[in-house]
Amino acid sequence: MKFDRKIDDAGLREGIAKLTPEKIQETFLQFIEGETGAKLKVYSETCVRCGMCSEACHYFMSHDGDPSYSPVGKVTQTMGVLLKKKGLVDPEFIYKCAQIAYTECNLCRRCIHYCPLGIDTGYIMSMVRRFCHKLGVTPLYIQDTAHSHSATFNQMWVKDDEWPDALLWQEEEARDEFPNLRVPLDVEGADYMYSVIAPEPKFRTQLIYQAAAILHESGVNWTMPSLPGWDNSDMAMFTGDFEMMGRLKRAHFECAQKLKVKKIVMGECGHAFRSVYDMGNRWCGWDNYPVEVVHSIEFFAYLLRSGKIKMATKFEGPVTIHDPCNVIRGRGLMDELRYVTSEIATEVIEMTPNREHNYCCCAGGGVINCGPPFKNVRIKGNKIKAEQLKRMKDQGVNTIISPCHNCHGGLEDIIHAYDLHMELKFLGDIIYAHMEKTKAVE
Repeated sequence: MKFDRKIDDAGLREGIAKLTPEKIQETFLQFIEGETGAKLKVYSETCVRCGMCSEACHYFMSHDGDPSYSPVGKVTQTMGVLLKKKGLVDPEFIYKCAQIAYTECNLCRRCIHYCPLGIDTGYIMSMVRRFCHKLGVTPLYIQDTAHSHSATFNQMWVKDDEWPDALLWQEEEARDEFPNLRVPLDVEGADYMYSVIAPEPKFRTQLIYQAAAILHESGVNWTMPSLPGWDNSDMAMFTGDFEMMGRLKRAHFECAQKLKVKKIVMGECGHAFRSVYDMGNRWCGWDNYPVEVVHSIEFFAYLLRSGKIKMATKFEGPVTIHDPCNVIRGRGLMDELRYVTSEIATEVIEMTPNREHNYCCCAGGGVINCGPPFKNVRIKGNKIKAEQLKRMKDQGVNTIISPCHNCHGGLEDIIHAYDLHMELKFLGDIIYAHMEKTKAVE
């Protein structure tokens, strides 16, 4: 297959400059022997190249059926060649592998649902990333976030004193509305530890305000951790640095264990949830999580069903739901998401396809974290999503609900690029704005 879309990236360029074919092969053979085992072998040997996965991929659909963008095409161009040549390839080929694996596959796993043999192409592409990581060939921007994880245990270079400062700032802001509100820190024995991703204290502090207001109004016994490990995000998972991924998950759970909380409630993020329920826990070798974890979708559903939160009004006007891959395909929360949405909005119009067959946002899997060099890859690679949103726009829908940070980042770019003039909401945005506020000042 022809590959004529090389994009210059300093991380990839400088990474391959240190390689030789011999070093690549030596690393590949160690990788295949020591890490991938039977799973990769089974997938590689059972794929019949039928191409039924193709139409599952937003890149393929957005590039007029170019086979080089199909899931099977991307595997053939990367891991397929590596296996066939037993890793004896030149450095330029590794550049191509890294560009495809990091920026042309979101690891969203929609293609699994279209493969008659159940092959997990996302797993194969994550193994390509893992191999590139072991060679030191990763895109510059996402590697910077991985370095931040290594140095600070959060992805945004948030300093130790900046984290509690951000929480206290939001507490102070919120007390103008809720005079008795506190953002409790390190409360031992609390029922819930609420955790967020590092971009919230850095860029979206209003989400911390809103969450604190909802938790305060509900009357539950909650806390937030102050120690490193508070960030539940995990870009190391997407660079292929599984050793760091394991350290991050261990630190996050140890925060909860030290506080002796009963549950961890994770904010509205998809990839962080995936790192806990699917990848980080497996890497750590745990049979089960040391502390129960729930996503905000489940937690909001509980608060609404139990009457701990009551809606004073509902969001007016039709909304539609964008299903995030990691909590819908990965965790099966599609019905809970629809329950919460129906409780907080007057009308819901479903986009098609939806639920586990929904088109990806094209930002997840660390793709948006690969930064400006690859922004247009995301935009052009998700024309199919823009067309889907346009159909909703034509039905009078101007508001999209999606409980995932990456989905917001990807959809915001698509809405802007395709001139759709739609707005995005988190569940917490609407719950906070429309709930009964019995503890607020008049």
